[in-house]
This record gives sequence, C-alpha cells and structure tokens, in this order.
Amino acid sequence: MNTNGPQEKHSPGKFLKDVSELVFDEKLVSGMQDNGTIPVVEFFHPKVLEQKFDFSIDVEGAPEKDLMAACKDLVRYSVKTYSPMFRNQLFGGVHEVALAGTWLTEALNVNQHTFEVAPLFTLIERAVIKKVVHLLGWESGDGIFSPGGSLAIMYGLVAARFKAFPDVKRTGIFGLPRLAIFTSSDSHYSVAKAAHWLGHGTESVFAVETNEFGAMIPEKLEECVAESISKGMRPFVVNATCGTTVLGAFDPLDEIASVCRKHSLWLHVDAAWGGPVLFSKKHRHLVKGIELIDSFCWNPHKMMGAPLQTSLFVLKEVGLLQQCNSAAATYLFQQDKFYDVSYDTGDKSVQCGRKAEAFKFWLMWKSLGDSGMEEAVDNAFECKNYIVKLINSHLNFEMVINPESQCTNICFWYIPTSMMHQERSAKWWKKLSTVAPEIKKRITLDGSLMIGYNPLPHKNLCNFFRLVLTTVPRLTHRDMDNIVKILHQAGQNLELSPGE
Repeated sequence: MNTNGPQEKHSPGKFLKDVSELVFDEKLVSGMQDNGTIPVVEFFHPKVLEQKFDFSIDVEGAPEKDLMAACKDLVRYSVKTYSPMFRNQLFGGVHEVALAGTWLTEALNVNQHTFEVAPLFTLIERAVIKKVVHLLGWESGDGIFSPGGSLAIMYGLVAARFKAFPDVKRTGIFGLPRLAIFTSSDSHYSVAKAAHWLGHGTESVFAVETNEFGAMIPEKLEECVAESISKGMRPFVVNATCGTTVLGAFDPLDEIASVCRKHSLWLHVDAAWGGPVLFSKKHRHLVKGIELIDSFCWNPHKMMGAPLQTSLFVLKEVGLLQQCNSAAATYLFQQDKFYDVSYDTGDKSVQCGRKAEAFKFWLMWKSLGDSGMEEAVDNAFECKNYIVKLINSHLNFEMVINPESQCTNICFWYIPTSMMHQERSAKWWKKLSTVAPEIKKRITLDGSLMIGYNPLPHKNLCNFFRLVLTTVPRLTHRDMDNIVKILHQAGQNLELSPGE
C-alpha cells in the first residue's frame, strides 16, 4: 500500500530537461536561428485558437506526454519575439545569458525582502543600483527593482509627494492642497494612471505641449505651472521622458531642471525606453542634464533584451525610499537581528513578496561589460540611420519626422502607388489612415513581419508605422532591407475603394 500520497508520475528533473531541450530544438533564443526565415507568428483569431489548445484541468493529474504536447503547442502559437522581424513593441528577443540568469533565479525561488532569505541576490541588487547611480553621474543614490516601468513611475511620484509633504504617509491626501503633476503630451499613459491610483485624479495631470519631434517645450511647462497656481493648485512634480513611446523623443532635461529648481519641483525621468543611451559616447548627449534630476526609471527589458520584466527605479536622496514606504512589519524587519538590518531592502518596496529581478540583468551586463552595452546601443542607432536612408530614397515611403534626435523609433507612412499622385486633401489623408492597418493585417497573417502603427491625434497625424529597433537580436542592414521589402510587397498594389 502506498502511504506517501498519489503515485509520482514524473521522474524528478526529467520534465525540466525535456522542456529545456524544447527550447534548444525550437531555437527559441535570439541568435540560434537563421535570420528572418521563421514566421514571426502563426496567427489565429481568439475563437479559433480556443479550439486548438486543450485548456482543461482535470481531477487527476495529466501524464507527461500531455504536458509536453501543451508546451509544444505554446511554442507553435506564440509570437517569436526572438525574430529580427518582430518590431511590434518596445521589446524584442531575450539575451541568452540573461535568460540563464532567469532560469537560475526561478529555480532558487527566493523572496527578496530580507537579506536572510536572499543574501547574494540582495547584494547583487545593491551592486546594480550603485552602478546605475554612477552611470547617471550622481555621487550617491538609492533604488530598487520594480515590477515594471508603470510602477517605477509611481515610485517616483510617491517619493516626490512624500518629500514635499512628509505627513501624507500618516494623514493621507485629504489635508493636502490639490496637487499638480506635469508631463508631456507625448509621455506614457501610466502617469495618468498613477495620478488616479494615488488619489489625485487624472485632472491633476497637466499635459505639457511638445514640439514637432515630441519633446516637451520648457516654456510651455512654465506656463502650465503658472496655470496650476492660478487654479489654487500646488505643483510638486514633473515627469520628463527620455525616449517617448511613439516618436522616441528626449525631453530637454537641463532646461526642465531649471524650471523645477525655480519652483521647487521634483524632477522624475521616465527613461524606460531611452535609458540605454547612457552607455553610448555617441548618443549620451540626448540625455544632457541627467545628473540634475531627482529620480529615474529604466526598463532594460525594452531595448537591451533583458527578460521581461526587468525594471528599476533609482533616486538621488539616500534614505528617502525607506522613509517613504516603510511599514516596519515586526515579523520581517526586526531591528534586533544578528546581522546588519540595513541590508533588508523589502521595506523600501510597496510589495511584501518581491521577485529577485537583478541577477539576470547583472549577469547579462557582466557578460557584455560597459563596452558591450555601448556597442549594442550604437548598432541599433546605426541601423536606424541606415533604414532612414532607405525610406528617404523610396518613393512609396515618407517620414513623419526626421528622427536624427530621436531614440531608435522610425515613424513613417507607406503610400500605395495608386495614391502617390493624388491631391493631399482631407479625404486623401483619411484614406491613407487605412493603409497601415491593412498592411499590418496582411503581414501578420502571413507571419513575415510584426510592426506597430498608430495615429497621434494631438498632432493631427493619421495612422503611421512605428518601427522600433532593439539590441536583441543584433540587427543588421540585411534586416532593415527585408523590412522595407516586406512592407513594399504588401502595400504596393493596395487598392482602396473611393469611399475609404
């Protein structure tokens, strides 16, 4: 009689080995494949896909062959982000060394709230934060890894509010004047969400006008600050962006910092996308004034190919993060422990349970070194310059803006041959707005390329393609040639009805 519970169906370690072999057999890591020949996606609409996968969970556990079948189906029907033809969002493939760090981190399954349960992970996080602080040109600083850039922005807003109103932690927002938050009209929508979650409401957010390239205009920031004061509000924080989501703009940090100093405002920088230019001697000028800011967030899982998710938040004032977020739970953060409790970082976080996110990025960074990170960034920018020349020389392509001072975002329209010599009336632009969605449908269904498109209503721009270039996989001129070729093949004979 078996007295040890249900019969074990799987030999320990065998299933893990089989899944790792699946990763290698399917070449799921960037660099294992021949470039661009594997379809980016085998697309099915949701109701069709629901019929192709066994979602059931039965009373009895499933045999290993069924689990492996599920894993193989997952690979088949998932988007191949490791492909150089996956250009859909602000991320791409995963760096091999970072993936290895993720596997090891998950196997150890630690909770990074105290040194005693995550000793080396804690020290590694501190080392990465210290390195980033140095990269920013600060003499000192503090920080924490965060579950995504949206929450990292929230960390910045909460720190700014606590710095201005320390009693808010105890008494709440109801005794405060109505607070004003400033961010550019091209910044990430998470600022508005943060304002909502923090109890200020979305109407507390002033969308500062941007120039044609999507960068905040400092004079307009000054006007918005004055407007908020005239409404009886109390300005307290500016969120500047280094690498806006669509146009890839860099806000002028030195000029914005001057406005912030004048009005005693906290300056947070969202560099989730554009942060890697810090590594590049050629492109670091895009973040001129970064040393003047108060806090900073960056997502290495975007341009740099760290695994999703890898996001960090740092601030200049040491100790503020602890003061702001500490709840001093006595079952975790006892002050009479036998070791230095300043290494218990969990009370700086809004979370209790917190994944150890730093090791995978540290391992990748260590493998590349600063010079390898710089080369990867410079290559992405060089590919940007190359494809811009291709687009400018092609009759059917037209740039939305000149991206010379942008991040690795290339925004353009594709103009079908049938529309090239027509008058550019309001009707023509309305018709052009249907081109990008139709081409995207065609290339997604055939799996040749995934690329994003969007309008910018506040700039009166109809749907255009947004091509974004990352460092993993390492992109080449051949990849850029293929992107232009695929788009042209899908769109050159596109015929739109007169009513469209």
